[in-house]
Amino acid sequence: MTIDRRTFLLGSLAAGAAGAAAACGAGTDRGSATSPGEKPVAAAPPARKSILVLGGTGFLGPHVVTSALARGHTVTLFNRGKTHPGLFPDVEKLLGDRDGHLEALANRKWDAVVDPSGYVPRLVKMSAELLAPNVGHYVFVSTISVYAKYDVVGADESLAVATIADPTNEDVKANYGALKALSEQAAEAAMPGRVANVRPGLIIGPGDPSGRFTHWPTRLAEGGEVLAPGDGQTKVQYIDGRDLGAWIVRVIEDRTVGTMNALGPEKPVTMKQVLDTCNHALGDKARLTWVDADFLDKQGVEGWSEMPMWLDPKGDYAGFGTLSNARAVKAGLSFRPIGDTAKDTLAWLETLPEDQRAKARSTGIKPDKEAKVLAAWKART
Repeated sequence: MTIDRRTFLLGSLAAGAAGAAAACGAGTDRGSATSPGEKPVAAAPPARKSILVLGGTGFLGPHVVTSALARGHTVTLFNRGKTHPGLFPDVEKLLGDRDGHLEALANRKWDAVVDPSGYVPRLVKMSAELLAPNVGHYVFVSTISVYAKYDVVGADESLAVATIADPTNEDVKANYGALKALSEQAAEAAMPGRVANVRPGLIIGPGDPSGRFTHWPTRLAEGGEVLAPGDGQTKVQYIDGRDLGAWIVRVIEDRTVGTMNALGPEKPVTMKQVLDTCNHALGDKARLTWVDADFLDKQGVEGWSEMPMWLDPKGDYAGFGTLSNARAVKAGLSFRPIGDTAKDTLAWLETLPEDQRAKARSTGIKPDKEAKVLAAWKART
């Protein structure tokens, strides 16, 4: 490849985590299992919680807030008031800045705090230490980018994390994974035994401005011959932002702690299964042509950027797409069908102004390059 894949991958995940787009997602109620002939037993409503969200108006934040409100919890947002300030007009909003302007949080009590906006350990330390005496539970939204390598198939949360020679280096773009790992440690040091470190991978669905998934429903809906990467058997993982947001609320309700890989689906799935399912959900308009990974490399087609969701599984990436999510599933993480995510993503894109729609579709191979690669694949000897 012409760029370092880890650099692009980490940058892409960081950009997606920080992306600013509003979207809504309903929480999921949990009921008790019944035997045939028994009347269903309604699940007891969750104890109402007071929840502080540090940020809350980007991509994942609104899913968390919407799910929390739907479950009857009280939410307070703390942010600078710059990203979508009109969201959630009936929710309490505290203005401030994580870098030294936390006064609005002083002497306030909440049952739990959700931190989807912590990228630098120094800032996570400041907020966690300030809140520690008055908050019982800290949910830190981390990332699978904390892992130094993905060379172990089926690895769990014990996989080695990335490190940095100078922990005071706050260049997030260059050291995203290592800084996130240090941020996890900072939260745990401030609130030992009270932290849930949530490690999602590729977050997709309505509201995602990064284009990391939107290429596929957009391209499949256009129809015709579509370039697909590899042999189709590469394992891939992802999480709909609505499922992640609803689950974070459940983590708060159950006061779950520990580190969990928050990605799905529950069982392993291949790139071919994902694209076939999305294509079918969107009307079976496309014809997928699977092109060998080495051929794509020779044609200068980049995994993850031009072929979203996909990386050639070799070397340090031999286990990418196979991380264990057993802890998160045991803690209640569930997943909607990828076909539903594809349809909802496409519907959301159509609601955007054209300039925002173009930006959200910016990732993925360009049509002229796709056509050239397909022609070259057919002409090979």
